[in-house]
Amino acid sequence: MSHPKRPYYNINNNNNSNNSESSSSSSGNSGNSTSSSSGPFSITMKKAKSQNGIQHFEDHPFVVDSSSMIVDEENNPIITTTTTTTTTTVASNLSRKKATVPQPVKKQLVIKLNKGKPKLPTNFEENTWITLKSAISAIFLKQPTPSHFEDLYQAVDNLCLHKMGGDLYQRIEKECEAHISRALQSLVGQSPDLVVFLSLVEKCWQDLCDQIMMIRGIALVLDRTYVKQTPNVLSLWDMGLHLFRKHLSLSPEVEHRTVTGLLRLIEKERLGEAIDRALLNHLLKMFTALGIYSESFEKPFLDCTSQFYATEGVKYMQLSDVPDYLKHVEMRLHEEHERCLLYLDATTRKPLVATAERQLLVSHISAILDKGFTMLMDGNRIEDLRRLYGLFSRVNAFELLRQALSSYIRGTGQGMIMDEEKDKDLVSSLLEFKASLDMIWEESFSRNDVFSNTIKDAFEHLINLRQILDALCTELIAKFLDEKLRAGNKGTSEEELEGMLDKVLVLFRFIQGKDVFEAFYKKDLAKRLLLGKSASIDAEKSMISKLKTECGSQFTNKLEGMFKDIELSKEINESFKQSSQARTKLPSGIELSVHVLTTGYWPTYPPMDIRLPHELNVYQDIFKEFYLSKYSGRRLMWQNSLGHCVLKAEFPKGKKELAVSLFQTVVLMLFNDAQKLSFEDIKESTGIEDKELRRTLQSLACGKVRVLQKIPKGREVEDNDYFVFNDEFSAPLYRIKVNAIQLKETVEENTSTTERVFQDRQYQLKFPIKPADLKKRIESLIDREYLERDKSNPQIYNYLA
Repeated sequence: MSHPKRPYYNINNNNNSNNSESSSSSSGNSGNSTSSSSGPFSITMKKAKSQNGIQHFEDHPFVVDSSSMIVDEENNPIITTTTTTTTTTVASNLSRKKATVPQPVKKQLVIKLNKGKPKLPTNFEENTWITLKSAISAIFLKQPTPSHFEDLYQAVDNLCLHKMGGDLYQRIEKECEAHISRALQSLVGQSPDLVVFLSLVEKCWQDLCDQIMMIRGIALVLDRTYVKQTPNVLSLWDMGLHLFRKHLSLSPEVEHRTVTGLLRLIEKERLGEAIDRALLNHLLKMFTALGIYSESFEKPFLDCTSQFYATEGVKYMQLSDVPDYLKHVEMRLHEEHERCLLYLDATTRKPLVATAERQLLVSHISAILDKGFTMLMDGNRIEDLRRLYGLFSRVNAFELLRQALSSYIRGTGQGMIMDEEKDKDLVSSLLEFKASLDMIWEESFSRNDVFSNTIKDAFEHLINLRQILDALCTELIAKFLDEKLRAGNKGTSEEELEGMLDKVLVLFRFIQGKDVFEAFYKKDLAKRLLLGKSASIDAEKSMISKLKTECGSQFTNKLEGMFKDIELSKEINESFKQSSQARTKLPSGIELSVHVLTTGYWPTYPPMDIRLPHELNVYQDIFKEFYLSKYSGRRLMWQNSLGHCVLKAEFPKGKKELAVSLFQTVVLMLFNDAQKLSFEDIKESTGIEDKELRRTLQSLACGKVRVLQKIPKGREVEDNDYFVFNDEFSAPLYRIKVNAIQLKETVEENTSTTERVFQDRQYQLKFPIKPADLKKRIESLIDREYLERDKSNPQIYNYLA
């Protein structure tokens, strides 16, 4: 703050010579004031206080009614004061006679100012500096100052007013430098104990800060005038920091021991020892204030940090398992972040954390994945995987983690698929595997879309690894659905069944050969519908709806047609029972239900002609007559392999109802007229194809429910075997299921279904083929007259329009 130049005035009390009344000057007994009197009113001027030979006047208690300022030609102000006085006459008597108020008499006071400035006392600057220097020395020596603070402040102010600020600044700087140099030199060779030495440095720094602040308080006017008005001159505070930094650099031992001590304390803290964090905080703030934090401390600190964690990372990777190592890394990163909050400069946080991450994570990413990723995935370690994901995200290692996840899925899944002994449980295993991956994706991998796509791609590769595996997985998925939708799944609610269908649908999406799935699913659905083995028609229709949503109406058109045939067959049977043919011609004791199927909707079944019992032949003929009379121009072809019956049987130990296939029915009814029959007798009487007959007899005589006895005993049916009615048969239930044979699919059926699909595929370009298969397909197209060889070049084929 600058102070304007203040003039010094000599004030004279001049009387107007033309005034009838004269004024005289008289000095009072005190000798401290000069009084000018005109009547009963006066202007009193106190004598100015003298300090260092310079006069300053206090406020003057002028009693003024009005005033005016007049300036002469030489700009010397003349103060003219006009006062109005009133003379009061006081009566000598004590009567209450009204006094007469006299008229006021005007008088004028003129004050003239001297034109010249007063001269400064001799040696004014030197004497003032002696006073200030003694005060500065006392401050550095922590002694009481010989002068009052106000006097010191006024002394600096006076010097600045008279343009002596530059010399004063240099003198203060020289004095401070001498004291700061001695203070830092006193630290050389101090205690070998680093903590004690650091405490001495901190004390020296704190003292300097307090001392510079006190000096700045005295010389505040110097900062506000000379420093502010002069370019490239540091403030007193910055000047003190500059001097401390300068002499600290001139004392390399002090600086080196200070930095070494700080690094050693931080290392001790990393090793688990308790340290004085406040001491660290104060000293590092000193480095920051001096502007040497980055160069003098941060660089060696980061180098030490890198070395420390490089050594620790190698050691812990060798001694710890991956989950413990990840916890340790997470703890270390948290400690470094906390260290930045407690005593390190905020600018250090980013390079410090990056250094720790580089040595503890980046250098060991491959080792972490190779050593522990499979173990974490197999153990479904959600928390550890979440920690792994979080740490890898810090160092942009997602791609390596994604690759590890993909490799794990492919390797684990391939092991499931290639284990033929576990084919029965393959779909269940794949569903559990997929469910665990989905949970890890949601809870550990933050639902990251990159990892979701990785899981999908890996599963698609897994299921379509090879064409034969594609067919195998597809068939097993269809079989799994057949098992879940078939009657007999007790303890499964509709909600659980619906959830299971949704899970299977996830695997279905990965299948490329959906035509294989359609073939097997349609074949199994046909058996469930025709044999009455569906657990829930609603669940069946729900699955069809899901498939329609996934693949379109063309994919499910035939499946929906099968349901329409079942519904239409119910109406036909009701109509048949009410027809005249049924009322007049049907044999008694037999109830027959016929399913009329549209050939294009249902699987292709090979025709099997057999010799039915007379009653069944009659029933078929009557139904055929009724149907053709209602739907002319159609042809009925009986599919005996899909027929099933309920036989009432009388055993010596009780009556039973047997749920059997039509083939089983034909065989069992032969024993109404014979006690013992050979294999050849049964074959000739029934006309059942050899292989199918052997399966049928095996189910009746070699299974759990043995209504026949085979002679000799054995698991296989031979040509010379005999069969007799089992008089000893008994069972706790009244109705017994024997026709499970129809639900079991033979190897021939599987092969036939797969071959039909592959035959259809040869006209579709979207399915990959081997070179040998390609040649067969081309030859097939030539045989069908779709292609022909070019006459000029046999390796070229022409399309025949």
